[in-house]
Amino acid sequence: MDWSSRVRKAVHRLKPYVPGKPIEEVQRELGLTEVIKLASNENPLGPSPKAIEAAKKILPEVHRYPDDSYYRLRHKIAAFYNVPTDWVLLGRGSDEILLHIVQTFVEPGDEVVFSTPSFVMYDILSTLMDAVCVKVPLRDFVHDVGGLLEAITERTKIVFVDNPNNPAGTILRDRALKSLLSEIPEGVIVVLDEAYAEFVESPDYPKSLDYVREGYPVIVLRTFSKAYGLAGLRAGYGFARPEITQHLLKVREPFNVSSVAAAAAEAALDDTEFLDRVRKTVWAGKRLMYRGLEQLGLRYVPTEANFVLIDVNLPAKKVADALLQKGVIVRPCEPFGLPTHLRVDVGTPETVEKFITALKEVLRETATS
Repeated sequence: MDWSSRVRKAVHRLKPYVPGKPIEEVQRELGLTEVIKLASNENPLGPSPKAIEAAKKILPEVHRYPDDSYYRLRHKIAAFYNVPTDWVLLGRGSDEILLHIVQTFVEPGDEVVFSTPSFVMYDILSTLMDAVCVKVPLRDFVHDVGGLLEAITERTKIVFVDNPNNPAGTILRDRALKSLLSEIPEGVIVVLDEAYAEFVESPDYPKSLDYVREGYPVIVLRTFSKAYGLAGLRAGYGFARPEITQHLLKVREPFNVSSVAAAAAEAALDDTEFLDRVRKTVWAGKRLMYRGLEQLGLRYVPTEANFVLIDVNLPAKKVADALLQKGVIVRPCEPFGLPTHLRVDVGTPETVEKFITALKEVLRETATS
């Protein structure tokens, strides 16, 4: 039987998410022993040591379900950010909270608004709910506040803003965000996706929780996957007023965050020394990468995240494949509508140097071929 006729029409409109290749797969396929992965915006220093110890400690209890209220983790997060506990949302990564948001608020035919390019899950999850995705081009690689506001209609339910933006790494600064929120019509929720917030250096990055405190219709999302190095455990969190969270909790699956992930996340919040070391590594690494790219004469977008968007002036897929042969995994940005751009993680000084060296070789080889 051809099951395609039985599949929901929305599913036919989806394009599967394709992540960066795992290191083990590249080693296996190409016979390489030394491979670095700079394609998934991962933490260059690994997980927090305190999180590792907490995960090990809970392993003998994994035959039991987690505490479904996640009392300890929710109270830890609430205290860390000085917010009420009933503002805190938890998910298997912030991706799951995004899913809860569209499941809760989006009916077929409703509109959602977001920039393009942006985090691909806004498109995938909204399309799955039969929403109309209204995409507003970035302006000079930054969210266009005027364009986002103009795109809102009486059918709009949600505006997604990834801040920093993925893949550009740019931010919507506080004055611009306030301008956006001040003009949002009643009944429209703004989702501020701050997955990379810990890496931001700019002093005018919005204090988004202040907007939640002031009663704006805002949901703020964070994650333990990036700066805290827990991507493999899948733990994300968010904040909203109780009049919003009470509805999101209705669609949450029970025990949606594993006990191991919850314990590791709780410990990671305490490991401020590790977080400081991660930030300093990324901030130094991106400056090292800038210098290397400038020596190669390549344009890049200055970033507030832990990755850099680079215009290589060639088909990005071709350059990425050539880098793969040299044991360097990067992300070509054709799916984002940027056919000559690569998105590259900021790693340690050693991995940044290896990437720049490999890129220089690929560009030289391409020029002479």
